[in-house]
Amino acid sequence: MLTKKNGSLKALILDSFTFGYLASVVLLVLSQPDESSLMELGRNTLIFSLLVAVGAVVAFILEKKGVVSLGNFIFELAHLKMLRTPKAWYRNFWLWQLLISFVVTLIVGFKLTDFSMYDLLDESGFQGAVRIFSALLSPEWSVLPRAVLAIIETIYIAFMATVMAIPVAFVLAFFAAKNIMGRTVGGLAIYFSLRTLLNVSRSIEPLIWAIIFSVWVGIGPFAGMLALFFHSISSLTKQYSEIIESADEGPIEGITATGANSIQVVWYAIVPQVILPYIAFTIYRWDINVRMATIIGLVGGGGIGTLLIQYQGQAMWHEVGTLALLIVVIVWSMDTVSAYLREALK
Repeated sequence: MLTKKNGSLKALILDSFTFGYLASVVLLVLSQPDESSLMELGRNTLIFSLLVAVGAVVAFILEKKGVVSLGNFIFELAHLKMLRTPKAWYRNFWLWQLLISFVVTLIVGFKLTDFSMYDLLDESGFQGAVRIFSALLSPEWSVLPRAVLAIIETIYIAFMATVMAIPVAFVLAFFAAKNIMGRTVGGLAIYFSLRTLLNVSRSIEPLIWAIIFSVWVGIGPFAGMLALFFHSISSLTKQYSEIIESADEGPIEGITATGANSIQVVWYAIVPQVILPYIAFTIYRWDINVRMATIIGLVGGGGIGTLLIQYQGQAMWHEVGTLALLIVVIVWSMDTVSAYLREALK
């Protein structure tokens, strides 16, 4: 019963925001506000809150009438889905709700991104792009020694960030796993607090972290390493905790039955199950960090990104092409090696 209530609540929340979102788009289309009015509307969250509340009422009425909304379809229990009489696809309300939401979002996306095939295929702009690409495809090999030193620094930035994040994420992952912490009220409080903190820190991109640490510790590879370190902790903790949550309950119950304490249960029943996926995800994270390290250098995080922004700022496109080619070779090599390693650890 508790699961059903939770499922109904999740369905109600999803449908409320879906209907509120669609109503907001309709309201904007009908009112056609100018930019100043739109800014004022954006500051007034009361309107959207009211539309979400109306959406909740609509969702509640639909549920009472037995209409299967998108939220019900996603969160309804499996055995209840099996009891439902199949309908032709065009008679499913949830499908039309999904399609309409997708189409509306796509149209709004085209509008907000100023998508224009004319600008994309404009002759003068296209010729400028051709000139830049021609320069990029004609590398200036004299900068290669400097570029190699910069890419080595980039690889070490990624390596240090990953290695330092592993032990922190390893420990935090057990406190962020619901199957371990969800057995007591205090454990649930720690779980939700840690999850919230991780979500907040992970939502801040490494580029922003690099800007923060460039001001904090100064421009250079240390700032870049710290940026990737903090982001890696959040990402690895999330991945590790999800692996723990998917662990087989059999060994856990068996070890618990012997009278083992919580630490012993974790060490003997969970760690052996998760260690290989941990290694695979860690290698993949290092691969990601190598690619990220080339970007955070653009804001002072050190490595080849710093060199790249210098050449780009001076419109030295031949030199930029050399760096781009080197980045492609390194990223492709790292991706290939990490793929083989992950495959070997399966």
